[in-house]
Amino acid sequence: MAEQPISPIRHLVLVLGDQLDHDSGAFDGFDPAQDVVWMAEVAEESTHVWSSKPRIAVFLSAMRHFADELRERGLPLSYVRVDDAGNTGTLAGELQRAIAEWRPGQLVMTAPGDWRVLQALRAVAAQTTLPMDLRDDTHFFSTVREFAAHARSRKQLRLEYWYRELRQKHGVLMDGKQPAGGQWNFDADNRESFGKAGPQNVPPPFFVAPDSITRGVIDLVSARFADHPGSLHSFAWPVTRTDALRALHDFIENRLPLFGQYEDAMWSGEVWLWHSQLSAALNLKLLNPREVVTAAEAAYRRGHAPLAAVEGFVRQILGWREYVRGIYWTQMPGYLDRNALDAQAPLPTWYWTGETDMACLREAIKQTLAHGYAHHIQRLMVTGLYALLLGVRPLAVHEWYLSVYVDAVEWVELPNTLGMSQYGDGGLLGSKPYVATGKYIQRMSNHCRGCRFDPAQSTGPKACPLTTLYWDFLMRHEALLRQNPRMAMQMKNLDRLEPEAREAIATQARAHRAAQT
Repeated sequence: MAEQPISPIRHLVLVLGDQLDHDSGAFDGFDPAQDVVWMAEVAEESTHVWSSKPRIAVFLSAMRHFADELRERGLPLSYVRVDDAGNTGTLAGELQRAIAEWRPGQLVMTAPGDWRVLQALRAVAAQTTLPMDLRDDTHFFSTVREFAAHARSRKQLRLEYWYRELRQKHGVLMDGKQPAGGQWNFDADNRESFGKAGPQNVPPPFFVAPDSITRGVIDLVSARFADHPGSLHSFAWPVTRTDALRALHDFIENRLPLFGQYEDAMWSGEVWLWHSQLSAALNLKLLNPREVVTAAEAAYRRGHAPLAAVEGFVRQILGWREYVRGIYWTQMPGYLDRNALDAQAPLPTWYWTGETDMACLREAIKQTLAHGYAHHIQRLMVTGLYALLLGVRPLAVHEWYLSVYVDAVEWVELPNTLGMSQYGDGGLLGSKPYVATGKYIQRMSNHCRGCRFDPAQSTGPKACPLTTLYWDFLMRHEALLRQNPRMAMQMKNLDRLEPEAREAIATQARAHRAAQT
């Protein structure tokens, strides 16, 4: 164990709960004789939005494991627990206390993933007249500066062009100068449903049995955050790099081959299917996206997984993940308040319980609260779709997603929710609103079989609210949507509705919305 530095010190190196990477740039040049690592658990990070128990537990357990690893490496560490006496409850308050104790000459940190956190820590640096060395987050394939340069050269931002640029630059799934297989995108070969028989031979999910540290965190969260949503009964997320690497290996070997084929499919009672369960580990920085992409490409090259599945998976990491980060950091802080459709409805209270007659929403929300997890179609085309069609204020939807999912860090969650799911940015991130009737849910799942609503009906007592609200959405935003070429087919379908049908749908939609408040 290295000898503890004597105050004052040279650098106080700040490590946040989503920066658990021993190779982080914040550690470059670290000298145990004159530098100290600072980490702090604070209640604010669990209460600025009403965070679920699984999300709180993932962060606290991963932080405590990482802290132990730092101690084992002999790095001097100032670590504050959420239940320590004197804890001020905020990152700013704890940093001020640490500065008073250690009297550093400089603060050093990797750029955080949350605008709010960056501003709070910068304010402390300014108040204490300490220089802050803010270093690039080398965890990503690209920098925000590179994305900003890409954005300046284009009239419209679209994932596809950024994705191709990164594939070429980093030589991912490339055969010389051409994309592997002769095309960039294999969506046409993916995204099947399970059919009436349902999923067959689903591989067992990858779980990590909670160790003593995690069990202690579970007890702490259960007591201190007892009124927060969600359950810890099934908590088994990887919270160390060792377990995250095991989770990566398990996905590559057991689920990647069928990932693409069934990436959009849903089935009642099947939580994990062929999804990777790696996003939390990636966003905590326990995994590097380069090693994840390399492992997936290697599976294709050795014939273990088809190109369509591998390309679809790689696009989510090398493409979409890098894209939404660029959107976030080039558009904040104003992005948070965007509301292009002027949606003002409150989020239904049953989003916090799952107690609704709509089977698809009940399934997705109860699963979310039980595990802190739902896959991308459950988020985009079930919970997100309903909120969009209902006209919920995008900020309220964002706060719910940030609260309930274990992988939610604002840089990735906000653009996905406000931009992709709610079209709150008016098409900056994505080219159209992702809207559909209940027939989409019926095609991609078995949820409609036991539901009291009929996705084919838009009016009447059995009408599916998603179908009713879909047509109502098109009518309410008709002038705007007619300007979007990608909505042309849907608007042609709207044109087929007779005036009487339009009025009946609008009346039923108003009644449904009124019942949700």
